[in-house]
Amino acid sequence: MKKYNLILFAFLNLFLANAILAQPNTEFSGEMTWGQEYKEPSNSYLSEILANDQSGFYALRRQTKGGLMTGGRPQKIYIEKYNQDMKLKKSKQIDLRYKKKNRDFEKVIYLNNQFYLLTSFNNKGHKANYLFVQSIRKKSLSLSNKIKKIAESPARDEAKEGKFNFHISKDSSNLLIYSQLPDVKKGSERFSIQVYDNNFEKKWGKDIQLPYPANRFSITDYRVDNNGNVYLLGLLYENKSGFLRRNVNYQHIILAYTEDGEESEEYDVNLEDKFITDLTFRVGKGGKLICSGFYSEKNTYSIKGTYFFQIDPINSEVSNASYKEFDFDFVTEYYSNRKKRKAKKAEEEGDIKRSAELYQYSLNDLILRSDGGAVLVAEQYYVERREDNRFTNGGFYNPYGFRNNQFRENIEYYYNYNDIIIVNIKPNGEIQWASRIPKRQETLNDGGYYSSYAMAIVRDKICFVYNDNGRNFAAKKNNRRYGFNGSNSILALTEVGMDGSVNTYPISNNREQGIITRPKVCKQIGKREVAIFGERGKRFKFGKLEL
Repeated sequence: MKKYNLILFAFLNLFLANAILAQPNTEFSGEMTWGQEYKEPSNSYLSEILANDQSGFYALRRQTKGGLMTGGRPQKIYIEKYNQDMKLKKSKQIDLRYKKKNRDFEKVIYLNNQFYLLTSFNNKGHKANYLFVQSIRKKSLSLSNKIKKIAESPARDEAKEGKFNFHISKDSSNLLIYSQLPDVKKGSERFSIQVYDNNFEKKWGKDIQLPYPANRFSITDYRVDNNGNVYLLGLLYENKSGFLRRNVNYQHIILAYTEDGEESEEYDVNLEDKFITDLTFRVGKGGKLICSGFYSEKNTYSIKGTYFFQIDPINSEVSNASYKEFDFDFVTEYYSNRKKRKAKKAEEEGDIKRSAELYQYSLNDLILRSDGGAVLVAEQYYVERREDNRFTNGGFYNPYGFRNNQFRENIEYYYNYNDIIIVNIKPNGEIQWASRIPKRQETLNDGGYYSSYAMAIVRDKICFVYNDNGRNFAAKKNNRRYGFNGSNSILALTEVGMDGSVNTYPISNNREQGIITRPKVCKQIGKREVAIFGERGKRFKFGKLEL
């Protein structure tokens, strides 16, 4: 394997960040309509919208003992078909049993206008995990009788080994199956990659052993391109405790396997004297890897700016490399006056430890522009763990006396999904603009079930749909932003224009509709249409947002 150390000596281009406050507007030119309300099966939840066609769209429902929050494997799955009016036309349970044996659900994928069910079975006797594929008849949503084993992976311990992961190429011509191979004591990182065509015929496969200890290396992303080439992104830590990512002790590595796995290259990515906190990539035109992310001068949880570069896997050339620090006003937009003065002083004195940076942003998406540029999307996300130590009496909280009391530790988790930042990058690597959507979402012990956002691209705009607090759309005497916490909930739409302008509109009152929208399930189903999913208790319904 050839190895390249990519130290990006990039030019520092200047730009003015569009630190534009998303002003609430009332003149929304689109239309929001809701469909019929339905009752969901017990302990079930809608997990994703699978695909759409001219007749409507298809969704996947899972039924798990105890519901979503248990995190267990689904006992039953359903394929649901909805028409253009958001009406449920068909719901079909997919049988996970085969020859009286239970299979584990892996995924439903959509290839060549056809649905396929991927399931696995752990053979304890052979200490292996098998992967099967079975087509789903699109009209009846029933399973075909033909089942095919397409892969297997060693699994000495079912809970830890033999798991399959998938990625489909942009043109749906190639399917990548990635699986971790069992660790060898004090051994190196090992995994298997296999590439299939869209008829599930194997094109090539390879078991790979890297020269890095398994307890210091982890794969974070994997992709297959239209030619069947595979690219993986990994983190290499300085020591085995590095998986916590608490310290600046890791670096990003890109692995490329081309020519049916016969050629392999490794790229170590560095950014001069700055620490790369996050890196993501996509396969662009001509097979070039488009890479972008964030860097910091302080630690792994904050970001100072963004960077961009391209890799040509054919000749290993790096091009259009650039990085840019975020504008001071962009970073400190929501600081108090006192905090902003301190940050400004730290900047003037060159005090890196006290300088302003953005904290706890997750790199969610990298959108490729048609001209070779890219748009980077990130969201502030973090979980707070709070402990509440109380005395109890007979199992109930007693705030008055301490007689016969018992000590109880109550742990609560607060899920925070806040501002969204969007960075627009030109094909030559120049950072064109950066914009921010102000958003506050904090919920308790729910995994952020109703938080985050859905995204759609409509012509020259990027649209974000999310739950907001209705008070943010009322006349206010100050710039205070109220947070979404499940009450007074409004479904909001923010449009980001090609110039970085930000406009926000209220589009539906969740309370009036008797539901709360789940943005993580919502999905673009047409050039100008987004399917909106909402639920409350055991009731749910879909809506259509026309942009």
